Amino acid sequence: MDSMRKGLLYAIAAYTMWGLLPLYWRWFETIGAGEILSHRIVWSFVFVAGLIIVQRRGKEIRAILGNRATLLTLTASSLLITSNWLIFIWAVNNGHVIETSLGYYLTPLINVVLAIAFLGEKPTTGQWAAIAIAGSGVLLVAIDYGSFPWVSLSLSISFGLYGLVKKRMRVDATDGLLLETAVVVPLALLYFLYIGYSHEAHAWSLPTGTFLALLASGVATAVPLLFFARAASRLPLSMLGFIQYIGPTLTLGLSVFVFNETITPVLLISFTLIWSALIVYAWASVQSARSLRTA
Repeated sequence: MDSMRKGLLYAIAAYTMWGLLPLYWRWFETIGAGEILSHRIVWSFVFVAGLIIVQRRGKEIRAILGNRATLLTLTASSLLITSNWLIFIWAVNNGHVIETSLGYYLTPLINVVLAIAFLGEKPTTGQWAAIAIAGSGVLLVAIDYGSFPWVSLSLSISFGLYGLVKKRMRVDATDGLLLETAVVVPLALLYFLYIGYSHEAHAWSLPTGTFLALLASGVATAVPLLFFARAASRLPLSMLGFIQYIGPTLTLGLSVFVFNETITPVLLISFTLIWSALIVYAWASVQSARSLRTA
C-alpha cells in the first residue's frame, strides 16, 4: 500500500506537468516541430547524464549495456516516446490542442486493453462499467470532431505502448531515460547538421531568454518521464491509465481558455461522461482493494 501511495503521487505529478506542457511548447511556435524535438532530445540527454554522474550510476549503466534484451526493449521505448513527442509538439504549435487532449483521453482505454491482453489484469465489474462510460464519452468526442482523428489515435497508441514497455522493464527510471534518449541523440544531431547546412535552423537566433527556456526543455521533458516511470513500476497499468485523465483535462482547459479553441455542447457532455467514469473507476478500485485486504 505504501508503494501504491508513492506511485499515485508520482503519477499525479507527472500528468499535471504533462497537462500544462502546451503552455511551454507554444513559447517556441516560430520554430519547426523537428527542430524543437531535436533540442528536447539533446538537452534531456545532457540533463539525465548529469544526474547519472552525480548519483555515480556508471556501474548500473554498464550492466544494462551488457544486456542485449534490455537494450532492444529500451530502443523500442525510445522510438515510441520520440514519435509521441514529435506529434504532440506539431499538434500544439499548429492549433490542434483539443486533438491532443482527446488523444490522452483515449490512452487510458488503450492501457486497459493492453493490460488485459499482455499483463493478465482482470478489471472488476465496476471497472468494466467505468470503461464503458469513458468509451462512450470518447466516441462522442470523435463523432463531434467530424473526421478521422489521426493525431489523437497516434498519441494514444504510441503512449499506451510506451507505458506497457515501461511496465515490463526492470530498469531504474533514470538509467532507462538516459539510454532511451541516447538511442535518438545521433538522429537529433544529424538533424541539427541538416537544418544548419540548409540554413533552416532558427533556435540559435532566438532572444536569449527564449533560447535558455529551450535549453530547459531537457528538464521539462525528463522530470515528468522519471515520475511516470516510478509510477508505472508501482501501479497497475489500468489504474495508471485512469489517473492520466488529469493531463488531458488540464490540456483541454488550456485549449479553451488560453488558446481560444472552440468547445461544443457535445464535448461538454463527453467530458462529463469521462469524469463520471473516473469516479466510478476510483470507487470500484477502492472496493476491490478493501476486499483484497479483508481476504
